[in-house]
Amino acid sequence: MITGEIKSQVDRIWDAFWSGGIANPMEIIEQMTYLLFIKRLDELHTVQEKKANRLKRAIEKPVFTPAQEKLRWSVFRQMGDPKAMYAMVADKVFPFIKTLGEGSTYATHMKDARFTIPTPALLAKVVDLLDAIPMEDRDTKGDLYEYMLGKIASAGQNGQFRTPRHIIKLMVDMMAPKPNDTICDPACGTAGFLVAAAEYLQAQHESEIYKDKASTQRFNTETFHGFDFDNTMLRVGSMNMLLHGVESPAIENRDSLSEGHAGVEGQFSLILANPPFAGSLDYESTAKDLLTVVKTKKTELLFLALFLRLLKPGGRAAVIVPDGVLFGSSKAHKTLRRAIVEDHKLDGIVSMPSGVFKPYAGVSTAILFFTRTDSGGTDNVWFYDMKADGYSLDDKRAPLDASNSQTNNLPDILQRWTHRSAEIGRTRTERSFLVPKAEIAGNDYDLSINRYKQIVYAEVQHESPKKILAELKALEVEILKGMEELEGMLS
Repeated sequence: MITGEIKSQVDRIWDAFWSGGIANPMEIIEQMTYLLFIKRLDELHTVQEKKANRLKRAIEKPVFTPAQEKLRWSVFRQMGDPKAMYAMVADKVFPFIKTLGEGSTYATHMKDARFTIPTPALLAKVVDLLDAIPMEDRDTKGDLYEYMLGKIASAGQNGQFRTPRHIIKLMVDMMAPKPNDTICDPACGTAGFLVAAAEYLQAQHESEIYKDKASTQRFNTETFHGFDFDNTMLRVGSMNMLLHGVESPAIENRDSLSEGHAGVEGQFSLILANPPFAGSLDYESTAKDLLTVVKTKKTELLFLALFLRLLKPGGRAAVIVPDGVLFGSSKAHKTLRRAIVEDHKLDGIVSMPSGVFKPYAGVSTAILFFTRTDSGGTDNVWFYDMKADGYSLDDKRAPLDASNSQTNNLPDILQRWTHRSAEIGRTRTERSFLVPKAEIAGNDYDLSINRYKQIVYAEVQHESPKKILAELKALEVEILKGMEELEGMLS
């Protein structure tokens, strides 16, 4: 989570854009993203330079050729004349970044990108402010996006916001992607889930994903798929993936729920997503095959139906849903829950506290884990009652002691998930437990953890009325004595 000095630095940049004539929050984010991307390219080139110098050999993968040195952030930011810097960025640097990743989805989405910072003075100010932000930690970029997108929500615009990075990482770790997975986020936004999945594969399976040319090609072009219909998000997501070592992910301009994309099904082995909540669509524009699964206009239910359609048989999903999906009493809610439990395999549910998405939203949510089988398979469903995620649950979202299981449940969630089959005898007063499918069916497929969790109420020890009366009388005597002493002092 973004905190402290970096937060105030981003605020100053945001204010500079507003006072400099750019008032559209999405445009601010887009222009900031381009500049952050340009800055990061220079940092990546610097790393390659240092490696080459250390090994005393030529740079393996240079971002800039010797003739392009003047396009580097570290070079043009030192220009003393704002007009000369502006001309360099607008006429040379920006066209250069549009040529990167030729033939990739990044290049496709960058075709319509425009450099819209209006004045040399504003560019010089923003470059100085951005240069002061430490970007060595790659998580910082994601945190910047999260904070900037939060400003869109507070401005009453699209209401988009990133899923907190630590929640994304938990979901990816629980799913443990494999090199042969085909991973999709049908509402990808800035591609946070896809980036985290790529990082997991790079850390856990590096030798496999890069073992030969074919494996590397698969990782760069076939493993990751993202859909969104916001052009800015498509550009940001493509840049984010490119900066994290995925050269050409399949990030497409697609309205996942529309009739125009109804033919896409059974293609993915893993879905990771946090789809839009509380939306509503017209029946006429919604894919008819989704409506045959669940007759509803609610986007959170339509996305669940979509996930089942997109998954291959045997494919897995870890998705965030609002709590209402788990216990809603409408026919659509019950039909969808029954389908997941009876026709497929519901693996588990992690109930999250309502503060996880603050300060952008206060809705209570849960993570739903299921497998498409088309033949049932639900046996015992694993529930976990998350109380803490390592951050305060107020609008500040301040970091807490990550090593304390009382303030950070995430390591415990991952450990218990990995060994969940051993929890068959665990009492329902614990953080996690298993519930048989028959019991869930008997409760009309209600998936709320409160339906099954047992609460132990502490016994209150009541003191006898005689003892309480004696204590009150003793207190009265002490008060009277004090009043007499005070009156004596005043007289």
